Amino acid sequence: MKNAIDILIDKIKETGNPTVMGLDPRYEMLPECIKSKYGTDVKSVCEGILEYNKALIDATYDIVPAVKPQIAFYEMFGLEGMKCFKETCKYAKEREMVVIADIKRGDIGTTAAGYSNAYLGKTLVGENEESFYDIDFVTVNPYLGIDGVKPFIDDCKKYNKGIFVLVKTSNKSSGELQDLKLEDGRTIYEKVAELVNSWGEELIGEYGYSSVSSVVGATYPVQIKELREIMPKSYFLIPGYGAQGGKTEDIALGFKDGLGGIVNASRSLMCAYKSDRWKDTYSDSEYAQATRAEAIRMRDELNSAIK
Repeated sequence: MKNAIDILIDKIKETGNPTVMGLDPRYEMLPECIKSKYGTDVKSVCEGILEYNKALIDATYDIVPAVKPQIAFYEMFGLEGMKCFKETCKYAKEREMVVIADIKRGDIGTTAAGYSNAYLGKTLVGENEESFYDIDFVTVNPYLGIDGVKPFIDDCKKYNKGIFVLVKTSNKSSGELQDLKLEDGRTIYEKVAELVNSWGEELIGEYGYSSVSSVVGATYPVQIKELREIMPKSYFLIPGYGAQGGKTEDIALGFKDGLGGIVNASRSLMCAYKSDRWKDTYSDSEYAQATRAEAIRMRDELNSAIK
């Protein structure tokens, strides 16, 4: 049976597109054609966001292999937001997209196991086990060491799931911690990379990559190249493209033979209808078509650089 990373790679190859669409919705992002249909109470706003998410999925499921909903943008709406998150993930999977939940959880023992049960595995309810979200991959914070990661790895093995572990993130202040030098001269991110490489040894699939993989920011090209050498079997989830300034020629350093990474774009895809590139081509009500056009443009730009 193919493991989780093989399934993701198959989908990337099928669509010819190493892109994941981030679904990080905020009310102010919604086009007026959706806002005008719904009220401004929490339930109505979340219904509007769900319609927006579904329309973007419908517009891209045949050309984009995966979606990455960021949990914070749903949690902030409370219970209604989490319902929206669940329905968004369910709809993407119905459209046969891979779902990567950006949850960045990091805790230990039974608490870490609880997070993993919620998103990757199953929860014991009475005498039965139930799956509440059934996500394909989640992001994990490794800064509590193996105690915070092992429960996720165990569920990856048990339920054929995957994780992306934070190694070198795209934000400007990441170096305050991640770039610090250890006594032997290595940086903290290099040490984390070595750990991720070892943690994933038992989950390597047919393409030579592990379902225990890594998050490596597009905004640090030197580090992308270094980390590809340290983690040859790690698939890279690459944030930072577009709005954060990550360039395609830098992103290409994380790839080898056309594989090795999946590049996240959130605002540039979700709000394509507002962008200078597409606002004169697509109207407010054609927001989904604008997202599809931008996804195709991004796909072609990335493939040109990678190949």
